Amino acid sequence: MKEHRHGRSQRDRKSQLSPDAERLVTAALGLASSGSRVEDRFWETHLGARIEKLLDSGHAQAVLDALERLEKTDGDAYGSLVEATEAAAEQAVIDHDGQRYEALLITAPLIAWTRFRIPSGALAADPVSVLSAHWQAHVLARETRFRLVPWLYSLDQLPRDFAEIRRITRKLGQSVLSGQTPRLDLKDLPETAEMLADTRYLLAVVVVPAGAPMFRWQELTSEPHISRTHCLEAWELQGRPNLESALAGCGFELLLPDAYHVNLRESDRRIRPYGIRAGVHFLTHALVLEPDGLSAAVAAFGDGDIEEYRIGISVKGRDEVIQGIVWPLLGAESEDDEPAPLDVIRSTLLEAGLTDVQVWNETVRPDFCEDCGAPLFPNGKGEIVHPEEPELPGNGNPSGGHFH
Repeated sequence: MKEHRHGRSQRDRKSQLSPDAERLVTAALGLASSGSRVEDRFWETHLGARIEKLLDSGHAQAVLDALERLEKTDGDAYGSLVEATEAAAEQAVIDHDGQRYEALLITAPLIAWTRFRIPSGALAADPVSVLSAHWQAHVLARETRFRLVPWLYSLDQLPRDFAEIRRITRKLGQSVLSGQTPRLDLKDLPETAEMLADTRYLLAVVVVPAGAPMFRWQELTSEPHISRTHCLEAWELQGRPNLESALAGCGFELLLPDAYHVNLRESDRRIRPYGIRAGVHFLTHALVLEPDGLSAAVAAFGDGDIEEYRIGISVKGRDEVIQGIVWPLLGAESEDDEPAPLDVIRSTLLEAGLTDVQVWNETVRPDFCEDCGAPLFPNGKGEIVHPEEPELPGNGNPSGGHFH
């Protein structure tokens, strides 16, 4: 049996949830309590159908209300509802010419770092055509049909609202089946925040007859079987040369194309060490000093439990923080992990060349600048301070933004 995280009395409290939200809470609790795969499938089918109906009818608030309630009262049920909602948003069933198809929204993250500016925006037709051919040849199942959006997205530009994600999934999926180019409002996307290390995303939809494999590693009849690792190696080999022009002046790592939400989480996890390395790299070049001329202070932040670590980097022997880096804890991460997040942060700083790393013993409540809203960072004197622009040789200006 799956165990609950909280007692029954906590779950049975009267609430002001709408009937739709109440039904979602009940079904998510049922799924979290399920003792068999048969019951799992029952609750999953029930949740999926109800969430899809709410997202399609403009009643997504009921889903958000149910998530908020379960986040406070039952972690297992909350996780079940999150998974069901993400699935409903990133996939769609489409009937076309008397046949049923399944569409899945996928991304290919690119972890990028630079001393300058990480590009985003429109991609030229030739690279899009070549990249599409490589996806089809090395990543997607042989019978798939798909469409790659000709845009290099930043995280700020990706759809985050569940109803909007579902609308885009269906729209792109229908365009694949009809053969018509979809009209996407790409010119009005938000501005991209300037970071020294950030993720860019290729966005696509894959369409297959219902029940057919979508990815090459699902094709069990192929000899030899093609694994995820093989697909990633092929994508890295073939995709990199065709993306270098779009990411001029940047180093980057390619992640495997996969479902929309799982790749958002994976890119959030993978970007963190690059934030430290890019920050140190920028400062050493801007200030014309070696990494061991910098020092770092690391502190845990959170209300009770640790939610994130903040890293303040200073010139050794000075109190001013000139670079602030946030290392969030994701999902179920905690200090009980092996290796612990703090150990990973410390080793990443040491690998970047810093020899003076101080770690605060206590957990600090998150604090932000009252004027600009930016997070504040620890320094070596035990203070929480705002990062300041470094004074560069020759009174120059930094060529990139702070990573925070």
